[in-house]
Amino acid sequence: MLKLLVQIKESLVKLLEWILILLVAGLVLDVLWQVFSRFVLNDPSSWTDELATLLIIWVAMIGASVAFIRNNHLGVDYFVGKLKPRPRLISEILVQGLICLFAVVVLLLGGAKLVTLTLLTEQVSPALLVKMGHVYMALPLSGLVIALTSIETAVEKMGALNQVSREVSE
Repeated sequence: MLKLLVQIKESLVKLLEWILILLVAGLVLDVLWQVFSRFVLNDPSSWTDELATLLIIWVAMIGASVAFIRNNHLGVDYFVGKLKPRPRLISEILVQGLICLFAVVVLLLGGAKLVTLTLLTEQVSPALLVKMGHVYMALPLSGLVIALTSIETAVEKMGALNQVSREVSE
């Protein structure tokens, strides 16, 4: 079962990384077109600034998810690293719980509410006429990925805590 979960996680990471690659490539092309149209054609494009903003939202949220899955996010763990194994694992489990809580309440539920509200009000971007609910969909998606990853990490830490507890009792 654990092997299947690891395979699913790796497949998800690869999918998110490919999405991120495509988004960044689109962002680069968009900015290059903006520079070309402004300085070479002397006729700046009216939609490229907006597209860049929308793409940055998705790049930031998908990038945050990938960084969290890969454990490459910014963290201050100096003091936690000084703790003995059992208290360190307990604090890491608590941190994962707080991260999961934030991901679910703010990103997943708050993001879903934002998506629903903007879709119901039919809010669209001014230049591209993209439904803003589709743009904001990056928030609940990122929240879901981060929440699932934090749960998985907390379960792994609980297993390590049980192992440490068994070693201490022997």
